Amino acid sequence: MNPFEMVVLIVAIVTVGRVISARYGVNAWGGRRGRRMEAMRMQGESSEESARLRAEVTRLNDRIQVLERLATDPAKRLSDEIEELKRK
Repeated sequence: MNPFEMVVLIVAIVTVGRVISARYGVNAWGGRRGRRMEAMRMQGESSEESARLRAEVTRLNDRIQVLERLATDPAKRLSDEIEELKRK
């Protein structure tokens, strides 16, 4: 068996294993994944944590908008805005 065939065979074996694992919910060590337990845990998350995460996402989106504006604005306009901020 040449090396190419061996690599293809290994990839096929791993792919089949992952498909079976995903289909039947079995992890690499033979145990069942606790899908129902995980779903229950997800439902029981505190609303405080959800609110905190939403605020963090909003803050990060605002930062991304600023970075996008900085990356796409002409240099003159950017330098004018920086000078205006320095004067404040």
